Parts: sequence; structure tokens; C-alpha cells
Amino acid sequence: MEARLADERVQGGEPGTVPTLLLVDDEANILAALKRLFRPLGYRVLTADGGATGLGVMAREHVDLVVSDMRMPEMTGAQFLARVCERWPETVRILLTGHAEIGATIEAINQGRIYRYIAKPWEDADVLLIVRHALEQQALKREKARLEKLAQTQNEQLKAFNASLEETVRARTEELRQTMGFLEVAHEQLKRGFVTSIRVFSNLIEMRGGRLAGHSRRVADLARNMARRMGMPEADVQDVFLAALLHDVGKIGLPDYLLEKPFASMTREERLEVMKHPCKGEAALMALEQLKGAARLIRAHHERFDGLGYPDRLTGLSIPLGARILALANDYDEVQTGTLVNRPLSEADAVDFIKAGRGKRYDPAAVDAFMGIAGGQPHAMPELALHSGQLEPGMALSRDLVSRDGGLLLSKDYLLDALLIGQIRNYESVDGRPLTIYVHARTGG
Repeated sequence: MEARLADERVQGGEPGTVPTLLLVDDEANILAALKRLFRPLGYRVLTADGGATGLGVMAREHVDLVVSDMRMPEMTGAQFLARVCERWPETVRILLTGHAEIGATIEAINQGRIYRYIAKPWEDADVLLIVRHALEQQALKREKARLEKLAQTQNEQLKAFNASLEETVRARTEELRQTMGFLEVAHEQLKRGFVTSIRVFSNLIEMRGGRLAGHSRRVADLARNMARRMGMPEADVQDVFLAALLHDVGKIGLPDYLLEKPFASMTREERLEVMKHPCKGEAALMALEQLKGAARLIRAHHERFDGLGYPDRLTGLSIPLGARILALANDYDEVQTGTLVNRPLSEADAVDFIKAGRGKRYDPAAVDAFMGIAGGQPHAMPELALHSGQLEPGMALSRDLVSRDGGLLLSKDYLLDALLIGQIRNYESVDGRPLTIYVHARTGG
């Protein structure tokens, strides 16, 4: 006996992309009727005229579902399906049987663990529905098995990852150390790593030179001092400080001429473009959980106490306190660099400018705090101005170490070691100009 293969591609499906059915019956007219029934559905249909032939087909082909007649010579449908169950348990098994074959049907159910049996003569709609449901159930089981296997694989990978996590962290730390050119970093330096990263990032806009150099750091230092003077909790002070460092990040996309042009002399169109930067700055940081508070202050740092600011026209105490502080600190620096008004003001004139805005541009309480520290405060500890040849391991920076163009090299309070001192000297050699390094006097020799 020979198997007959009917490879139906009604809907353009390639073998293996659609379910494969095997129809087993010794009567050719039954096979033909079943093939006609399934053809419109696009199934791949294989046929066999007996149980032994069907087993041969199963050995060569992947079969999703078998429909077998009960009464066949040499091997009954029950026997055939029992063999299929034993060798290919995932294949769905359906039995065609007559009403007089109840005993044999029970045997098939027990031995072949069939999915369903269909009584002859059948209703076409019932057969199609049974087969469709069987294939859908089989697909769900396979997907469940695939997902379980995937989950097991991922769990094993996770276990392996966790087992080597400590070594991985050490490797990544070493890689970062080599990239940044630093040796082992003390615990306190690690705690300041996040703020140092923010300060480096704040230099992106200032790397374009001009009057921007150092602006964010000066604003951040003043805003932090004001926030502390006004009694803000340390967590809120930190948000003010971070917002001040990043308050101009929304200006990165502005052309150079707008960065240099005083706001007071801009055209209406230029002002509208510049006035978008608080919202752009907030949007740039909104995905970072640690900077959500700072992002909120950045959006509001051009609001005015009298409600004439932007972008939301907030007024009075509805403006976040940190943003009221930042607005004042920002303007104080900008009037001295000439980026807010048409000419740079002296420090004394800048103080007068702030005083004149009390209750209008600025929160009166913020002005009072500013006046308490106007002109700068003396350092809590004396400092020394040194050149690189005078540096010694153990000294701590009393100010940020910046390049000639305003780029941050090391942040304030960084503890120097031999490697860092060597890197500072190498930087001077490449740059061709010496640096002035300020250190706390108590750490000097």
C-alpha cells in the first residue's frame, strides 16, 4: 500500500507554516470526501489507506492531527491511534466510527487517548469545528510549552548572571576606572559620583564658549546657598542645585548667535524660540527618576513673581520655591555676563538689579536670602592657590577644577592622589597652559 500526499497551498502557505493533517482510511471515497472538506481551509493534507502506511507517513512527516477510521484491515483504528499515541503523543488523534462500534471506540479512548470520536455519517460543519478547536488547543499547548521553556532558559541565565554578578560589577568598575583615568575611588567620592556626572553634563551647553563658560556652576552655587539660607530640606536643596546645573540644557539646539545675543535685544521671533528652552529642558530629563524634581524646577525657572514670566504664567507662591530661587540666581549671573540685558553689569549694579525686581520679578523672601549672601561668602576654611608642581597626594580641591574654556575636569572636594596629580600635569602639557588649582589649606603640607 502506498501513501498519497495532497499538499494543499490554497492560501499561499508553505509546508510547515500551516497545520498538517493525516487522513487514514481504507476507503478511497472517504479519503476523497475528507480532502474536499478540508481543502478550502488551506490545511496541508496527507492521506494513507491503512494503519501501517499511516505510521510510515508519520515517521517521515510532521503531523499535527490524525483522523483515522475505526474499521480497517490488518490494523484497526484503535490499534493505529495507540501506536501514534506512544510514538507521537503531541499529535491530536480523532477517530471515525460507526454507531455499532461502541466497544471498539472505548478501546480507542483507553489505548489511544483520542481527542474526540466522530460518528458516521458525519456532519461536515461538526467535523470542521472539531478539527479547528483541536488545532487551536494544540497551538495553545505548544505556545505554553515554548514559553515555559523560554522562562526556564531565562531563569537559568539569570541564575548564572547572579552567580557572576559580583565579578561582573568588579569588571565594569575596573573598565570605568580605566576609561575615566582614575584609580580606586574612595567611598565618599562614589557617593558624589551622581552629582559629578550631572555637573559634567551641565557643561555640554557651555562648551560652545563665549559668555556661557562657568555660568551653570556659578548659578548652582548661589542657588544652593540661598536654598539653605531659606531653610529648605537638604533633599530639596539638592534638587535646586541639580536644576541649576542643568537649567540651560534646553538651549543645546539653539544657534550660537542666539546664545550670545542679550535677551533684551532679541526680535520677537528670536525670543519665542529661546522661550521654549524651559519646556525642552524638562522634557529632556523627564525619563530620569532622580531628576524629576529638578526637571519641574527647570520648567518654572523663568516664571516671574508678578505672573509675567513663561512658559505657564505662574504667579507668586504657585511657582515652586526652588524655581523662584533659581530665577533670581540665574538672572544675577546673566546680567553680569550681558546675556539678559544689553550690556554687562558690575557686581554692585547686578545686586541693585535684583533689589529693583523685589516683588515683581522675584519672590521678596528669595531677595532677602540673596541679600544675606550678596557679594559672596568667605570660604569656611582657608584655601591655597597652587600650580600642579606643588600638588601632593591627600590634598582636596576647594573649588571645581576647570579648563580654560570652562569645562569641568574635577569637582570641588575631590581628594587628589598621585595618579590624578600626574593626569593634571599631563593635561597641562597637552593644553600648553598651566592651571591654577585651589585646595583646602588644612590638607596642604
